[in-house]
Amino acid sequence: MHKKLLYALNMLDNHQKNIATFIHLSTFSRFIFPLGNFIAPLVLWITNKDKSTFIDNHGKEAINFQISILLYTLVLGMITVPFFLFNIFSGIHFIDFNLFDSIHINIGKPSPLLYLGGALGGLAVVGFIVELALIVRASLKAKEGEAYQYPFTIHFIK
Repeated sequence: MHKKLLYALNMLDNHQKNIATFIHLSTFSRFIFPLGNFIAPLVLWITNKDKSTFIDNHGKEAINFQISILLYTLVLGMITVPFFLFNIFSGIHFIDFNLFDSIHINIGKPSPLLYLGGALGGLAVVGFIVELALIVRASLKAKEGEAYQYPFTIHFIK
């Protein structure tokens, strides 16, 4: 049966909608304490998942999305960081400081690797903005009593 219809049959109350909404919004706690985007929704989900399937499904979605984002970030970082390191340690000097004999600053032409690394870094910034927008959207859907599935999510918890 379709989740939206199933939720309508279960007659969701405001308390269930609020908990599901706070599960999604609690991922913003990462701006307050480290790993808050995992700990806060996990605690809310574990303590409330038995109250309704609506809360259980929203909790799983929020946690799966955060794990997926972490995985994507790690992969993007493993791809991006070497481009910067290769540029720094290669023979091509983007910025050359010589402060011991005399003050000498040389700003040469940057390596194409630096451009590629910068583009990947820009992609990370765009991904971060999209992540924030998706969290807000999921929160609004939960507040309306609707099911929501984050795009690009790997379902680790089923």
